[in-house]
Amino acid sequence: MARAELDKQPSDVRRMFDAVAQRYDVTNDVLSLGQDRRWRRDVIRAVDPRPGDLVLDLAAGTGTSSAPFVAAGAVVVPCDFSIGMLEVGKRNRPHLPFTAGDATRLPFADGVFDAVTISFGLRNVVDTPAALAEMRRVTRPGGTLVVCEFSHPTWAPFRTAYVEYLMRALPPVATAVSSSPDAYVYLAESIRAWPDQEGLAALIGEAGWGGVEWRNLSGGIVALHRATA
Repeated sequence: MARAELDKQPSDVRRMFDAVAQRYDVTNDVLSLGQDRRWRRDVIRAVDPRPGDLVLDLAAGTGTSSAPFVAAGAVVVPCDFSIGMLEVGKRNRPHLPFTAGDATRLPFADGVFDAVTISFGLRNVVDTPAALAEMRRVTRPGGTLVVCEFSHPTWAPFRTAYVEYLMRALPPVATAVSSSPDAYVYLAESIRAWPDQEGLAALIGEAGWGGVEWRNLSGGIVALHRATA
């Protein structure tokens, strides 16, 4: 399988995620040293869903990020444009209403969701401003956006070590545990090319969201951005 490149052509990105779907959750757990579970808990706290809230979980993949919303009493719609991911998710979590959709052209009406969240998926969208604007369109006034994404470690020595891990250690580890290790070369490259915390906050504000704020997780390896429609 040819991995996606940094121009993020949708067909390439879709094929790449279709190829990694079978072992995606296990691979992420290994590569993050288990921290992905903590990051998901941080997303739930940032969204703070109330019973009955309607939440759109974009780039939901196999639904691992969606299940905690159900546990909190919310109604969640897991949405992804990788059919391979959705098929794995539907087998494992048949109770969830998995929906195929492109983040730049969401198949939902205006203002229907109380919250929209996307974890480790915005970086893979071909047009980030268009996706953020679409998320704003489908969120009700006063609703919440939470973006959880890889970012830039804040301490310079750690940032250097982190980049070394991404480019040298991550591909061999992925080879051992992933069904498609080439995809994780793209992962490392896309993380390095992604805007820093302030840069992403600016993009969110330009898309029409208000009150943009962020906090760093794991020393800035990940940043959690929150905004209001």
